[in-house]
Amino acid sequence: MHEALAGEVLVRGELRHPRLAEVDLAGRTVREVRPAGKHLLIRFDGDRTLHSHLRMDGAWHVYSPGARWRRPGHQARAILATEQRSAVGFNLHDLHLLRTGDERRLIGHLGPDLLSPDWDESAALEAVRRLTAEPDREIGLALLDQSVVAGVGNLYKTEVCFLLGSTPWTPVSEVDAAEAVRLSRELLLRNAWHPEQSTTGDTRRGRTHWIYGRRTCLRCGGAVRRGVQGHGIEERVAYHCPNCQRGAQDERRASARRRSSG
Repeated sequence: MHEALAGEVLVRGELRHPRLAEVDLAGRTVREVRPAGKHLLIRFDGDRTLHSHLRMDGAWHVYSPGARWRRPGHQARAILATEQRSAVGFNLHDLHLLRTGDERRLIGHLGPDLLSPDWDESAALEAVRRLTAEPDREIGLALLDQSVVAGVGNLYKTEVCFLLGSTPWTPVSEVDAAEAVRLSRELLLRNAWHPEQSTTGDTRRGRTHWIYGRRTCLRCGGAVRRGVQGHGIEERVAYHCPNCQRGAQDERRASARRRSSG
């Protein structure tokens, strides 16, 4: 999106959101497009930023003039078009227009951004410090906490835990935190510039993930167990391979099985 829009003047800048329906961004120049974890910041001249968060079903697509959209028009929430390219945001539940100087109000809570071009040793050390701040916390929950490190979703959490050889419910104190940060960044960088999300290095069908969404482990062939992690709106499906991963199990699911068998 940065390559498509940066330095260009918008000929169409339509926001189809209840709070922003009367805003017209046409005529503004796009300065840059910058991700921050799972947040996207589109910065314009005049000290203005359009902030969006994709959540589970949102997406930004870039099109050439006249190209057919790959999603239905009624899902479009933002249309930013230059003479050469257009960016369309679909199912953007979180959309804000604010002063660029006020961005920290929405992203100031984020931990180090694993995909930041400014990533260095100090960022890695800060990420490890935040990850180990609560040693009894489950590693899966800690990795998903965007205030610890920004950018890890449930798929990458699952695969990082697999590569660590630890279940998602294992306490942070029992894993190599520095290695967890390194693996998280490595997997995200590996997939940053193409739509396929392969954590194995293999893009062939059925071989892109070690255990995420699988019934059998790609490494050992054993059955993959599926549980839950977190509570309420933070609850996520969690996978692990009992042969390849060691550590704590999903006690809620285990307790339920014990009660039903009793």
